[in-house]
Amino acid sequence: MKEDKTMENPAVTQGSKLLKALGNKKRLEVMYILREGEQKVGDLEKIIGLSQSALSQHLAVLRSAGIVDTRRQAQAIYYSVKNDNAVRLLKMLDDIYN
Repeated sequence: MKEDKTMENPAVTQGSKLLKALGNKKRLEVMYILREGEQKVGDLEKIIGLSQSALSQHLAVLRSAGIVDTRRQAQAIYYSVKNDNAVRLLKMLDDIYN
């Protein structure tokens, strides 16, 4: 019987993790904004049009998947893209749909 190697394939394991985290319209919107540069949470709220609570939940998903990074400056929290593969995936989406 042939052994199933898909479970050992990083493209499958890491790719599914990345796609799951990005599999939401609002999280994709956040990523399209962040790929242009670091943003304060308050600015993201205004741009995306979500409450602070809802945005925080989406950012937590992206952060736990290792896609975004945070830094604190005084009272402000800034988010930036941490995962270059996520940016490459956004570029592929642009190429396919634009």
